[in-house]
Formats: sequence, C-alpha cells, structure tokens
Amino acid sequence: MKLKLTKPIIFFDLETTGVNISRDRIVEISYIKVNPDGTEVSAEFRVNPEMPIPAESTAVHHITDADVADKKTFKQLAPELVKVFKGCDIAGYNSNRFDVPMLAEEFARANVDFDFSRIRFVDVQNIFHRKEQRTLVAAYRFYCGKELDNAHSANADTRATYEVLMAQLDRYDDLPNDIGFLSEFSSQTNNVDLAGRLIRNEKGEILINFGKYKGMPAKQVLETDSGYYGWIQQGDFTEDTKRAFTKLKLGQL
Repeated sequence: MKLKLTKPIIFFDLETTGVNISRDRIVEISYIKVNPDGTEVSAEFRVNPEMPIPAESTAVHHITDADVADKKTFKQLAPELVKVFKGCDIAGYNSNRFDVPMLAEEFARANVDFDFSRIRFVDVQNIFHRKEQRTLVAAYRFYCGKELDNAHSANADTRATYEVLMAQLDRYDDLPNDIGFLSEFSSQTNNVDLAGRLIRNEKGEILINFGKYKGMPAKQVLETDSGYYGWIQQGDFTEDTKRAFTKLKLGQL
C-alpha cells in the first residue's frame, strides 16, 4: 500500500551518544523523504558529536569516535537538514519520545529556529504497541515477514520503520491511510513541550509532569514557588522545555 500524502513525510532515525536528551548528541541520522507522488529521497549522515561516544553506546550502534572524527558537526549539517525537513510531516519509531525531542534540542544548540509546533508526528511504535505490543525487530518480522538485519543501524531502522507503517495500513482495515489520523492515533500524550515535562489534561490545563509538583497546574506552581522558574532555566532540561516554561510564565501559553 502506498501512503496517501498531501505533503511530504520524513521517516527518520537517530543514533546517539546516549539517551539523555539535554546532554547527549547525535552521531548518525538517516532519513527517507516520501513525496505525495510516491518518489523518495534518502540520505544518511555520520555526525561528529564533539564529545566521546561511551563504550556502552558503541556496543549498540557500533559507531566509534574514530568513525566520526572527520565528520561534520550537527551545527554544520543543520542548515541542510532544515531545508529537508521544512514543510514535512515526520515519522519514526519511538520518535515522539526520543528522536524528535533530540533533534529539536540539537537544532536549538545549533541556534537554528525550527518550528515543530505545526508538524504532524506519526510514531509507528505507538501504532504497533496499541495493536500488537512488540519491538521494532518483532514488528518487522510480524508485519513484513522478514528479519531485520543490521538492527540499530540508522539506515536499516529507518527503512524498516517505513515498511512497517505501510504494512500496518495493509493489515488493518480500520486504520485510515491519512497522516492526520495516524499522527493523532500514534500520539500517546498531550505534550506541551516535546520532552513531555509539561502536558495538558482533559480540560486543556497545563500540568507539570515530573518531580514533586507532578500533576499540579504549572501556572500555580510558578506563582507560588518563586524559585522554581529559575531552577528550570538553570537545570538539566532541554531548551525546548525551558522555552515552554518561559512562554507559560509570560502568559503566552
């Protein structure tokens, strides 16, 4: 089945130095850009993270410091990536929770103003978990009838994610071939910031989603705890999260 698209959608996957969005860095990015006419453009980049790659991360994706020593930094690649991603929907596997926030943080560190607020996100993992409860390797085997060779290679994972979504559309008659629906269906949270530190409840109120104030209205916390905003701005939080708290404090959310 071919995707019904009204604008391009990008399937992408990242390999990183670790899983801390605010501290770790991208070492590899792969994408497949699918256009409404069905044509595809794909690319894969190794990235110099400007920090050592921990051995435990290399054990997963097999990328070493030597592999990226002569590669461009993310800041050098950012202008090209912005052109590729601009005006597109975005899809990935576990991307809503990790890859998208990580990409947003890298853009912020590179001083690139990329607006994620109007993008529709399709998280293929969330669709899979709502339907079958499995991992990407199992999803690929289940939906595509093939083994995922070279798992944890960004290119292999990106291609597998794209194929799994098309197979999901073939399998489920009640799963419309519509990116707007898929974006909503695969979203499991009402995040205000990409990392989900702030969320909206059923009434649309913005709540804090971590720490001692978890579940409390964020505006109330900012009004009653005078030091909380400063702690957020100086703490180990993503730039996207810090900006969301700033907008909230200024009454822009």
